[in-house]
Amino acid sequence: MRVLFIGDIVGKPGRNLVRLGLTGLVDLHHIDIVVANAENAAAGFGITREIGDQLLGWGVDVLTSGNHIWDKKEAIAYIGAEPRLLRPANFPAGVPGNGSYLARTKDGRTVGVINVMGRVFMTALDDPFVVVRREIDAMRERTRVILVDFHAEATSEKAAMGWHLDGTVAAVIGTHTHVQTADERILPRGTAFLSDVGMTGPHDSIIGVEVEAALGRFLNAMPAKFETASGNARLNAVVVDADERTGLASDIERLSYSLEELEQLSDRSLRSAV
Repeated sequence: MRVLFIGDIVGKPGRNLVRLGLTGLVDLHHIDIVVANAENAAAGFGITREIGDQLLGWGVDVLTSGNHIWDKKEAIAYIGAEPRLLRPANFPAGVPGNGSYLARTKDGRTVGVINVMGRVFMTALDDPFVVVRREIDAMRERTRVILVDFHAEATSEKAAMGWHLDGTVAAVIGTHTHVQTADERILPRGTAFLSDVGMTGPHDSIIGVEVEAALGRFLNAMPAKFETASGNARLNAVVVDADERTGLASDIERLSYSLEELEQLSDRSLRSAV
């Protein structure tokens, strides 16, 4: 089974990359399930019902999130009505939404997706290392293939989660920093790991934000309104090959596509379908 995980979608540039390129990516890489982190999809901060429905309509099967999930108030009602939109499972009890989802391929095979958030340099939530084990145990009865989105700041905490779950899940994929790392590997017991899958959005920016405003924060410490940048839109993602018998990974591949490359893939996919 092949799972495509798309890195943090940022604003309209990120959404356009998914809209224009997802079909071509799925065809080229023979993808069975598509997961995407969408907590920055609405102008860089949060998600709305309209945007979530668009992403799902374009072919994303599961939407994960993180610390920005509540930035748009309507997300509170939307997440309660849309089970394919996840929030970190280690939010306290009673918070709307769920931290896991059982997705199905077109031919009926199952893939579990779990979303947890780190605590180093982040909001202090429940212990992600304990909560993720609980979520895995609950999902294990329904599927062997499980992917974990670990939304965290510190690389050390992400690496710790990878080793914590090695041999237990197909993949631990890091999100949040918007910078794609080059440390993809299969850990000794068979779990695919990547510290951060990167960003689907404008790369001529400071992690998706216009340079001037973000740079100003560092130069003068004064408040400034952050606007989503627009230049050099790229889609960052990762493909994980998972063995449905064992639930473990056999391969992991990083992807990085420009808008032009995605448009070419889309055109090629359309021509082959005719």
